[in-house]
Amino acid sequence: MGKSYPTRSNARGVWKLKDITRAKTTIGNYPIDSQSQNALFAGGATPSNVNTVDQVNMTTTGDATDFGDLITAVKHAACITSNSRLITVGGATPGATDTMEYVHFKTQGNFADFGNISASTNFCAASGNNTRGFRQGGATPSLVNVIEFVETATLGNMTDFGDLTQTVQEPGAAANPTRCLIFGGYKPSPAFWQNRIEFHEIQTTGSSTDFGDLTKTKGSMGCNNSSKTSALASGGYEGSGVDDYTTNIDKINMGSLGNATVFGTLAVKSGYNANASNTVRSIVAGGGAASPGRTNRIEFCTFQSGGAGTDFGDLTAARSGITGGSNGHGGIETFVPRDPELYSPTGKVVNQPGDIAIFGGGDAPSDSKDVEFVKITSTGNGTNWGDLIQNIDDCNAVANGSRYLMAGGDAGSTYQDQIQVTQVSTKGNFSDFGDLTAAKGEFGTVASNTRGIFGAGYDGTNVENVIDYITFATIGNATDFGDASTVVGGSAGMCSPTRGCFSGGFGPSPAYTQTNVIDYITIASTGNATDFGDASVTRDSPTGTSSATRGVAGGGNASPSNTNVIDYITIGSTGNATDFGDLTQARNKLQSGSNLTRAVFGGGQTPSNSNIIDFIAIASTGDATDFGDLIKTSTRLGGDSNGHGGLS
Repeated sequence: MGKSYPTRSNARGVWKLKDITRAKTTIGNYPIDSQSQNALFAGGATPSNVNTVDQVNMTTTGDATDFGDLITAVKHAACITSNSRLITVGGATPGATDTMEYVHFKTQGNFADFGNISASTNFCAASGNNTRGFRQGGATPSLVNVIEFVETATLGNMTDFGDLTQTVQEPGAAANPTRCLIFGGYKPSPAFWQNRIEFHEIQTTGSSTDFGDLTKTKGSMGCNNSSKTSALASGGYEGSGVDDYTTNIDKINMGSLGNATVFGTLAVKSGYNANASNTVRSIVAGGGAASPGRTNRIEFCTFQSGGAGTDFGDLTAARSGITGGSNGHGGIETFVPRDPELYSPTGKVVNQPGDIAIFGGGDAPSDSKDVEFVKITSTGNGTNWGDLIQNIDDCNAVANGSRYLMAGGDAGSTYQDQIQVTQVSTKGNFSDFGDLTAAKGEFGTVASNTRGIFGAGYDGTNVENVIDYITFATIGNATDFGDASTVVGGSAGMCSPTRGCFSGGFGPSPAYTQTNVIDYITIASTGNATDFGDASVTRDSPTGTSSATRGVAGGGNASPSNTNVIDYITIGSTGNATDFGDLTQARNKLQSGSNLTRAVFGGGQTPSNSNIIDFIAIASTGDATDFGDLIKTSTRLGGDSNGHGGLS
């Protein structure tokens, strides 16, 4: 039986004070605190650079397990952590890089692009609290004293904050909710390794100030290794020989200026290691070691007791130049909503209704199984969701508030009947749901909260008129719903909670004649489609999405060229579509998603593949605006959102 969280007094999802108090007194932590038990260790060299990311539960002991992959194999990166995200900063790939990548702690999977630091930098420090992350010092290749920062909840590039008191590379760093400490490191002149500790406040821009000294000169320590009150400088490098790693652990009282004191010793000498912590434990993983040269050892100590490090387990591989951290360091494990997904008062991880649009599969330029998502209510680039079961294009999706289903499509020139499923509440890979009544692709989709419907489509040879449906709550095969009014593939789907409409498409071979026909069905009642009206342009392969009352269809192939036209219908009233505006570029085989107010259009073919995401406000008319970019340039992809058609 899993954890039970307190019930809430307000059925609309708002916490009352008594609920929070009861949660604290009955289970010892707020529901969100369970996330702060996760520590991640990323990258490093084995001796070649790797993109491996391991995870451990900090409250137990045991070997690390696979979490996902970085975009790029990197060593000597630093990392920033908030209570929701881990962000890698700089490093060597093998030359110095200016990139930042991120992942959400609570969702196992691969990293995505976050933004850039001001210059390609190796051997920097990084730290932060729940809202701001910092890069401090490093080599570009010359040593620098730069401090710059980024808001951890918002993708983007770093901005200047101030300067360190000296140029330095390979320092360690730690943070609590209000201040960052930077300690040790390498400086060619006047000395070699440093014992200096300096600090800067988090909320006020400006340069750092002297704090005190470590008990010895050293560098190449991990970062993000602090409780709310204390920082530990664990291990490191203190000389020039192969055996000049140290077991030394220094403790720094973060609340008051002064020198470090000896806390204890690691069981194994190591530097270029990764550190992670919560308010109870400090964990040191991997790194360079005197023998055998790299280690896979993970050890831990307890902030309150001090003393020697204790064996925790092993990484999946021995590697040095590793980085890592946790989302509970520095006392940031508080009840705070996490972006872009939020915890409900019951402790269940949920996406906010209507917030998330997914785009999966597609030709990028070969068949892909990658799935990514965007948060409709904001703007920005796509983020990794997980993987489909197989590489596929010409598929399409349906969704309600709990499940995304991806169905059909072309896998290596063989059309499929498979339906795949993932949960709205948790990013991750898709699994088998059932089968369509026949193998097909290039079809429009509509859905209510209970039913998902797959329109007529194309099987690689023939165009058909069969409409299938599934019940979201029940794993199993699709059932015949009825027939479209004409044999058609490549239509766009739009819907309200009760009515579904299919717009445009192409007819049978050999002509594949394009159409402007709009059909409609009543979602709750099986039966054949009925004529609704006509689209404003004759085209195939547009995309469609909707609010509760208005459906919009955009793009498509209007021979002899692609179109950028967006038109709209009022779903509750039959009639012809009306011009809405234009996409930012003409393209076909794109996909879309929406909530009650906004629609996004992603990818497509211009004729070259596109990664553009556009958006519109559904209630008004006008041209689309740039939203951001998909991770991959892709066409013939599938997509939908969990709040289309008024489902939110």
